[in-house]
Amino acid sequence: MTLEQLLIGLVAAINIVAFIIMANDKRRSMRGGNPERISEGVLFFMAAAFGAIGVYTGMLLLRHKTRKWYFQLGLPLVILQNLASLYVIWILVSTN
Repeated sequence: MTLEQLLIGLVAAINIVAFIIMANDKRRSMRGGNPERISEGVLFFMAAAFGAIGVYTGMLLLRHKTRKWYFQLGLPLVILQNLASLYVIWILVSTN
C-alpha cells in the first residue's frame, strides 16, 4: 500500500465517521430534551480534521443544522480549507 492510498483511505474513514456523528446527533435531537447531544464545536472539529465533506453531506441529507448560518457558510469554507491542505500534503508526499 502506497502512502497516497493510505492518505485517501484515512480521509475517507474520517468523513464516514463524521457523517455517522452527524447522524447520531440528528437522532438524539429528534428525541428532544437530550442533554447528551453532540456539541457544534465537536462537529466543526470533525470538519476541520478533514471530515468536512462528511459533516456537510450529513447536514444536507439528514437536514440537520441547516438553519444555522455558520454551518451553511462555514462548512463550504472548511471544505475548501480541507482540499487546499490535502493538496499541499499530496504534493509533499508525492515528491518524496
